[in-house]
Amino acid sequence: MKDARILITGATSQVGLPVARELAKSNTVFGLGRLRRAEERDLLTSLGVEPVSADLVTDDFTSLPRSLDYVINFAVVKTGSFDHDLAANAEGVGRLMSRLAGIRAFLHCSSTAVYQADGHRAFKETDPLGDNHRAIFPTYSICKIAAESMVKFAARQWNIPTTIARLNVPYGDNGGWPAFHLEMILGGMAIDVHADAPSIYNPIHEDDYIATIPRLLAAASVPATIVNWGGSEEASIEDWCRYMGTLIGVEPKLHPTEKTIPSVRIDTTRMLELIGPTRVGWRDGIRRLVRARHPEIDLKA
Repeated sequence: MKDARILITGATSQVGLPVARELAKSNTVFGLGRLRRAEERDLLTSLGVEPVSADLVTDDFTSLPRSLDYVINFAVVKTGSFDHDLAANAEGVGRLMSRLAGIRAFLHCSSTAVYQADGHRAFKETDPLGDNHRAIFPTYSICKIAAESMVKFAARQWNIPTTIARLNVPYGDNGGWPAFHLEMILGGMAIDVHADAPSIYNPIHEDDYIATIPRLLAAASVPATIVNWGGSEEASIEDWCRYMGTLIGVEPKLHPTEKTIPSVRIDTTRMLELIGPTRVGWRDGIRRLVRARHPEIDLKA
């Protein structure tokens, strides 16, 4: 993507920041968020991203930049209050899209947290939805489902070509779930894994989710395109924690429990058709994450 005008919501988030940094190299990028701290604005400006202050709960978005080509929505609010989180995640994206008629494409980052838990099956985009993440994020799955419904409505209502991409365990130098696990291993803390072992996912490295964004935007349509968005290669929490333990020379402590998120494997058939395979294998990606997060550690393997 070159010479486009792109608005990114959640531009300072774990996933949004690497995307904003990369796209700003060849495009005019605006980063939308509450941006209440000066350091957030300074960070975006240092990356060549123009800060735009707005609150998804209260803003009317009349101050949006003009003549946008693309909008990428990475914003997510998870305070635990259903009223607040639904207003931010569902109503907020609807009000935002009401101001976007005429853009070339809208990419909404959803989550595979929308699927109804069902053992170790690989979820297709047409599978039943449910409250998958209630064990650790009470409002998350329901808000993601509500936001998808709002985005589908808005795409039809204002004729906005849209892709809804259901993201599965993003990670990289800027953090992610494996990065939290790394800190827990180093701190000697027990890591919850589901009792219905193993806890399998499709982790996707930041190099790959950045690389696939142009193709996700190209797949946008009315009605909205819905697609799983994860790594081509599966891995379990047990896999990546033990691998990180091998790298740093510390045995991870795994705690089987029913009170955590179960496996969320994805069927990548539609993803492969639309955007192709990912390229960073999970072991290579995890090794890079460990090196980036803790360069002082002499890796053992």
